[in-house]
Amino acid sequence: MSSQEHKQKIWNLIKPIKTGMLATLHGEELRARPMHLVQDRYDGTLWFFTDLESEKAFEVEQDRDVCITFADSHKDTYVSMTGVARLTSDKALVEEFWNPFVAAWFPEGKGAPNVGLIEVKINKGEHWNSDSSQMVQFFKMAKANAKDETPDIGEHEKFGT
Repeated sequence: MSSQEHKQKIWNLIKPIKTGMLATLHGEELRARPMHLVQDRYDGTLWFFTDLESEKAFEVEQDRDVCITFADSHKDTYVSMTGVARLTSDKALVEEFWNPFVAAWFPEGKGAPNVGLIEVKINKGEHWNSDSSQMVQFFKMAKANAKDETPDIGEHEKFGT
Protein backbone atom coordinates (compact mmCIF):
# COMPACT_ATOMS: atom_id res chain seq x y z
CA MET A 1 0.00 0.00 0.00
CA SER A 2 1.00 3.63 -0.18
CA SER A 3 3.25 5.35 2.34
CA GLN A 4 1.85 8.04 4.62
CA GLU A 5 3.66 10.62 2.50
CA HIS A 6 2.01 9.31 -0.66
CA LYS A 7 -1.42 9.22 1.01
CA GLN A 8 -0.94 12.90 1.89
CA LYS A 9 -0.04 13.59 -1.74
CA ILE A 10 -3.25 11.87 -2.92
CA TRP A 11 -5.28 13.80 -0.33
CA ASN A 12 -3.77 17.07 -1.54
CA LEU A 13 -4.92 16.19 -5.07
CA ILE A 14 -8.50 15.12 -4.24
CA LYS A 15 -9.35 17.37 -1.28
CA PRO A 16 -9.98 20.51 -3.35
CA ILE A 17 -12.04 18.52 -5.87
CA LYS A 18 -14.26 16.98 -3.14
CA THR A 19 -16.65 15.21 -5.54
CA GLY A 20 -15.70 12.00 -7.28
CA MET A 21 -17.50 9.64 -9.62
CA LEU A 22 -18.15 6.32 -7.88
CA ALA A 23 -18.48 3.39 -10.30
CA THR A 24 -20.27 0.23 -9.21
CA LEU A 25 -21.43 -2.86 -11.04
CA HIS A 26 -25.16 -3.13 -11.74
CA GLY A 27 -25.62 -6.61 -13.15
CA GLU A 28 -23.18 -6.60 -16.04
CA GLU A 29 -23.20 -2.83 -16.51
CA LEU A 30 -20.94 -0.27 -14.84
CA ARG A 31 -22.73 2.72 -13.33
CA ALA A 32 -21.14 5.89 -12.00
CA ARG A 33 -22.56 8.70 -9.96
CA PRO A 34 -21.12 11.75 -8.18
CA MET A 35 -20.26 11.27 -4.51
CA HIS A 36 -19.02 13.95 -2.11
CA LEU A 37 -16.15 13.28 0.31
CA VAL A 38 -17.08 13.86 3.95
CA GLN A 39 -13.75 13.32 5.69
CA ASP A 40 -11.05 15.84 6.54
CA ARG A 41 -8.03 13.56 5.95
CA TYR A 42 -7.10 10.47 3.94
CA ASP A 43 -5.55 7.35 5.44
CA GLY A 44 -6.28 4.92 2.60
CA THR A 45 -10.06 4.98 3.13
CA LEU A 46 -12.69 7.21 1.53
CA TRP A 47 -16.06 7.97 3.12
CA PHE A 48 -19.34 8.98 1.46
CA PHE A 49 -22.86 9.29 2.83
CA THR A 50 -25.54 7.22 1.15
CA ASP A 51 -29.15 6.21 1.43
CA LEU A 52 -28.89 2.59 2.57
CA GLU A 53 -32.03 1.81 0.54
CA SER A 54 -30.61 3.24 -2.71
CA GLU A 55 -29.65 1.35 -5.82
CA LYS A 56 -25.96 2.10 -5.26
CA ALA A 57 -26.19 0.54 -1.79
CA PHE A 58 -27.71 -2.57 -3.34
CA GLU A 59 -24.92 -2.61 -5.95
CA VAL A 60 -22.22 -2.35 -3.26
CA GLU A 61 -23.80 -5.25 -1.41
CA GLN A 62 -23.79 -7.36 -4.59
CA ASP A 63 -20.23 -6.53 -5.68
CA ARG A 64 -17.91 -4.67 -3.33
CA ASP A 65 -15.26 -3.81 -5.95
CA VAL A 66 -15.59 -0.13 -6.90
CA CYS A 67 -13.71 2.61 -8.69
CA ILE A 68 -13.74 6.28 -7.74
CA THR A 69 -12.36 9.01 -9.98
CA PHE A 70 -11.67 12.68 -9.31
CA ALA A 71 -11.02 15.28 -11.99
CA ASP A 72 -10.18 18.96 -12.05
CA SER A 73 -9.77 19.83 -15.72
CA HIS A 74 -8.86 23.44 -14.90
CA LYS A 75 -5.77 22.29 -13.00
CA ASP A 76 -5.18 19.16 -15.10
CA THR A 77 -5.45 16.92 -12.04
CA TYR A 78 -6.93 13.44 -12.42
CA VAL A 79 -7.04 10.61 -9.87
CA SER A 80 -8.47 7.11 -10.31
CA MET A 81 -8.63 4.67 -7.41
CA THR A 82 -10.04 1.19 -6.98
CA GLY A 83 -10.95 -0.46 -3.76
CA VAL A 84 -13.38 -2.51 -1.75
CA ALA A 85 -16.55 -0.88 -0.48
CA ARG A 86 -18.82 -1.70 2.41
CA LEU A 87 -21.92 -0.12 3.86
CA THR A 88 -22.23 0.95 7.48
CA SER A 89 -24.89 2.60 9.58
CA ASP A 90 -22.49 3.11 12.51
CA LYS A 91 -24.05 6.00 14.45
CA ALA A 92 -20.66 7.23 15.73
CA LEU A 93 -19.38 7.56 12.15
CA VAL A 94 -22.62 9.22 11.01
CA GLU A 95 -22.21 11.73 13.85
CA GLU A 96 -18.51 12.29 13.06
CA PHE A 97 -19.03 13.01 9.37
CA TRP A 98 -22.47 14.72 9.45
CA ASN A 99 -22.51 18.28 8.08
CA PRO A 100 -25.01 20.79 6.61
CA PHE A 101 -24.24 19.65 3.03
CA VAL A 102 -25.15 16.06 3.92
CA ALA A 103 -28.22 17.19 5.88
CA ALA A 104 -29.68 18.64 2.68
CA TRP A 105 -29.87 15.11 1.23
CA PHE A 106 -31.46 13.59 4.33
CA PRO A 107 -34.41 15.79 5.39
CA GLU A 108 -35.41 13.27 8.10
CA GLY A 109 -32.06 13.90 9.81
CA LYS A 110 -29.08 11.82 10.79
CA GLY A 111 -31.19 9.48 12.92
CA ALA A 112 -33.24 8.22 9.96
CA PRO A 113 -32.89 4.46 9.44
CA ASN A 114 -31.75 4.83 5.82
CA VAL A 115 -28.77 7.11 6.65
CA GLY A 116 -25.46 5.36 6.21
CA LEU A 117 -21.98 5.56 4.80
CA ILE A 118 -20.02 3.88 2.07
CA GLU A 119 -16.50 3.09 3.21
CA VAL A 120 -14.03 2.46 0.39
CA LYS A 121 -10.69 0.93 1.33
CA ILE A 122 -8.39 1.88 -1.54
CA ASN A 123 -5.99 -0.79 -2.77
CA LYS A 124 -4.56 0.81 -5.92
CA GLY A 125 -4.82 3.70 -8.29
CA GLU A 126 -3.02 6.26 -10.35
CA HIS A 127 -2.91 9.98 -10.76
CA TRP A 128 -1.96 12.54 -13.36
CA ASN A 129 -1.08 16.08 -12.46
CA SER A 130 0.36 18.93 -14.50
CA ASP A 131 1.78 22.07 -13.01
CA SER A 132 2.02 23.72 -16.44
CA SER A 133 -0.58 25.99 -17.99
CA GLN A 134 -2.53 24.67 -20.96
CA MET A 135 -0.55 26.99 -23.23
CA VAL A 136 2.75 25.49 -21.99
CA GLN A 137 1.33 21.97 -22.37
CA PHE A 138 0.25 22.74 -25.93
CA PHE A 139 3.73 24.04 -26.72
CA LYS A 140 5.34 20.89 -25.22
CA MET A 141 3.00 18.67 -27.27
CA ALA A 142 3.76 20.55 -30.48
CA LYS A 143 7.50 20.42 -29.78
CA ALA A 144 7.39 16.68 -29.01
CA ASN A 145 5.31 16.03 -32.11
CA ALA A 146 7.85 17.85 -34.26
CA LYS A 147 10.65 15.70 -32.77
CA ASP A 148 8.54 12.51 -32.91
CA GLU A 149 8.77 12.19 -29.11
CA THR A 150 6.30 11.83 -26.25
CA PRO A 151 5.62 15.13 -24.48
CA ASP A 152 6.40 15.57 -20.80
CA ILE A 153 3.37 17.53 -19.63
CA GLY A 154 3.25 16.47 -16.01
CA GLU A 155 3.38 13.79 -13.39
CA HIS A 156 1.82 10.33 -13.76
CA GLU A 157 2.16 7.73 -11.05
CA LYS A 158 0.58 4.37 -10.23
CA PHE A 159 0.29 3.22 -6.62
CA GLY A 160 -0.94 0.29 -4.57
CA THR A 161 -1.01 -3.44 -5.05
